[in-house]
Amino acid sequence: MMKRDILELCQADLIEILGQWQTYLKVEKNVSPHTLRAYISDLSQFLSFLAQHYAKAVSIDDLSGAAVRDFRAWLSQKAAKGNAISSRARSLSGVKNFLTWMDKQGIAHTASVSVIRSPKLPRKLPRPMQEGQTFTLLDQAPEDSWTDLRDKALFTLLYGAGLRIDEALSLNIEDVPKDGFLRVIGKGRKERQVPVLKEILPALDAYRAACPYPEEPERALFLGARGKRLRQQIAQKAMRTLRITLGLPENVTPHALRHSFATHLLQNGANLREIQELLGHASLSTTQRYTDVNAEELLKIYKKSHPRA
Repeated sequence: MMKRDILELCQADLIEILGQWQTYLKVEKNVSPHTLRAYISDLSQFLSFLAQHYAKAVSIDDLSGAAVRDFRAWLSQKAAKGNAISSRARSLSGVKNFLTWMDKQGIAHTASVSVIRSPKLPRKLPRPMQEGQTFTLLDQAPEDSWTDLRDKALFTLLYGAGLRIDEALSLNIEDVPKDGFLRVIGKGRKERQVPVLKEILPALDAYRAACPYPEEPERALFLGARGKRLRQQIAQKAMRTLRITLGLPENVTPHALRHSFATHLLQNGANLREIQELLGHASLSTTQRYTDVNAEELLKIYKKSHPRA
C-alpha cells in the first residue's frame, strides 16, 4: 500500500497509476521490500517537490510536462539539504524507474528524463575485515544464552558462505544445509546453490538445540527473542555490541563478513568467476572490486616493508 502522504500529493488519475506501478514492482520485478520502500520514498520526495512547485496536487500531465530544470532544481534542493551523491543518484533512479515504466505502458512520455544524468558516484571499495579480526569475532563471541548462540551462528554463516544479511535472515528451517549445500534466494529472486563448510554446522546445531521455540519446516531459522523472524536491525545491534566488547574497528559489520569472505578467498587463490558465482553477482565488474581491495592491501604492505619505500 502507498502511504497516505504520497497519495495526498497526487490527483486521482495518478493515484491509480501508482498502484499499478507498485504491483508491477512487487509481482513482475520481484523487488525486495527494501527496494520497494526506497523507490516509493524517492518518488514521494519528487512529487512533494512538484506539488510545492505547482502549488497543487500532481497529475499525470504534470509529470509528463516536467522540464529538465525541474529535475535539476529538485536534485539541487536535495544537495542543499545535505543529501550525499549516492542518495541523490538513488533517488533519481527511483523516479526514472516510474517514469520509464509509464512510458513503456503508453501512459505518459516524459521527454526530459532522458536528458538528466545521474550524479557521478565515487568508486567505493568494499571494506573487508582482516583474517585475524574475523577469527576473533567468531572464536571469542559469547555463548552464554541462546541469543548469543544465534548471533554466533548467523555471523559464522555470513562469513562461511558469503551471504547477504537479508539472504540469511530469510532462511527457514527447511533450508538448513543438506549434503554440503545451501539453497539461497538472492536479489531479483534469483536462486543459487552455495557450498557450506562443515565448520559452520556446529554453530548452527548449537543454536538450534538451545533455541526455546519448536521447529517446523516453514519456521524462520533465525528468531528474535519473541519468536518472530529476526530483523536486520537486531542483528546489526548485536554486531555493534560484540564489536565494542571485543575491541574491533567500526568496519566490522554483518555485511563486512560477506566482503571478507570474498576478499579472503581471492587472497588464497580463488578466481573471480568462482567468487562471482558464490556471491550471486549478476556482473563480473561488481566482483572485480575485490581485486582493487587486494591491490590496495598489497600496496600498504609494500610501503610498510620495502626498505626504500
